Amino acid sequence: MAERQPVLGPAPVHPELDRLLEQTKTLTVSEADLQEQRVSFAYGNAPQASRITKESVRDASKSILMTR
Repeated sequence: MAERQPVLGPAPVHPELDRLLEQTKTLTVSEADLQEQRVSFAYGNAPQASRITKESVRDASKSILMTR
């Protein structure tokens, strides 16, 4: 029987990506950025044929209480 070869080799080196990832570890995300990210996520997961708009998601999100 033939010897099996590994499917994945070593991960490629991306110094620029590694530098950017390290930079993000010190960033803080504002509450406004998080809210907009939630709106974008909800809008992106809405059915295409629906009449849901990004603005309607934004309005609905104001009445939803987020607790931590």
